[in-house]
Amino acid sequence: MRLFPRSIRARLTTSAVLVAGVVLIGSAFLTLGIVPDSLRGVVHGRVELAVRRVAIEARNGNLPAQLEPPARVPLLRVVADDGTMVASSPSFPEAARVTAALRPGTFDRVETTRIELTRHEEDAETNHLVKAIRVRTPDGPVTVYGASSLADVERGLMVIHLMVFLGIPLILALIGSITWAVVRGALRPVERIRAELAEITGRDLSRRVPVPGTGDEIAGLAAATNHTLDRLERSAETQRRFVADASHELRSPVSALRAQLEVAGAYPGETDWPVAGARALAAADRLTGIIDELLMLAKLDAGAITQRGVVDMCDLVTDQVRRREGGKILIYLHLCEKAPVHGSSLQLDRLLTNLLDNAARHAASRIDVEVTVRGDRVVLTVTDDGDGIAPQDRERVFERFTRLEAARAKDKGGSGLGLPLSREIAMVHKGTLTVADHEPGARFVAVLPLHRS
Repeated sequence: MRLFPRSIRARLTTSAVLVAGVVLIGSAFLTLGIVPDSLRGVVHGRVELAVRRVAIEARNGNLPAQLEPPARVPLLRVVADDGTMVASSPSFPEAARVTAALRPGTFDRVETTRIELTRHEEDAETNHLVKAIRVRTPDGPVTVYGASSLADVERGLMVIHLMVFLGIPLILALIGSITWAVVRGALRPVERIRAELAEITGRDLSRRVPVPGTGDEIAGLAAATNHTLDRLERSAETQRRFVADASHELRSPVSALRAQLEVAGAYPGETDWPVAGARALAAADRLTGIIDELLMLAKLDAGAITQRGVVDMCDLVTDQVRRREGGKILIYLHLCEKAPVHGSSLQLDRLLTNLLDNAARHAASRIDVEVTVRGDRVVLTVTDDGDGIAPQDRERVFERFTRLEAARAKDKGGSGLGLPLSREIAMVHKGTLTVADHEPGARFVAVLPLHRS
């Protein structure tokens, strides 16, 4: 059994009402315990002060026949021991009779007594606070009575009780209603976000949830949701692009291989099998290379860097150049002493391989490779003396399966994945790969973060 409802709106409203109820009920108990005594204490003090003032005048023999009472103590009377009225306030009816029993022999002590202040024998009015004090005067002992109505106190207490027993439920109902309305308004953007998310499917990830302009936590939630949808869309697009790229690029070599095998199978006697086998093997090698590049691109799209470690770009370049010695194109190496980079040696070697292969396809006679450390960056440049790349094509060469006319003329077997793969490797390593201005030929510049031990 749940103590609280499932709805956030209902839970917050219930919590607000409970907290307010505890505070209000505690305040009510405190008020009912203190205020009545405080109000009656004010009346007690007021009557006692008036009685003592009259007693002082009587003790000094300065008692006038008609007393002038304070505004809140209208009933004052001085009575001798034999019952004779010595003085009285104008508002004290002459026919009224005050009776009180003070302890015998008690003087100069104010006592509260519950007496009947009557105007007629059959009519008794008892909601008065009466105090009396017996003092000695030059004419003999007298008793001073002072009375004040408690009607104002009772009315005040009645108002307090009404506020407590009727006001608290009304206040709690008002707090509940306001909390319900405020939370409902605050959660309205969440409801819109939920409704929009319910409409988004795996086939259409282009939609985004509305972001309120309040700048609060809900706006942050909406922004984070849209950021997640962006990543999901990019991931889905990457997957679709990978499938499209693979099917597009693999179709041609597979078709060529199939045609060669079909022709060889149809005319086995006329087929030069060693040549056919060599061609089939070359087609298989090309398919293997394309598949490897596509798989690495898929891993890079996911941000994967395998076997992280410290890689010295100078050592990497030296090994690459040494493996290429004896080729038709001369490679001139310009190295620094140390150029450590944190990353995958396999992927960084693939980046360098692709750049050198691209330069070798387009170079006329030489390739220049340079590794330098500039501040907190390692800069690798690969420059050839070929035809170069037009400024308008310098970004196109990094698009997948894009091959310029010059590249198609020089190498019909290329896949158009080498340079895009190299840029992806650089980006995964928090670096860049661009084409810089250079004449003659083309210059590729890879910039990677320097690793400091």
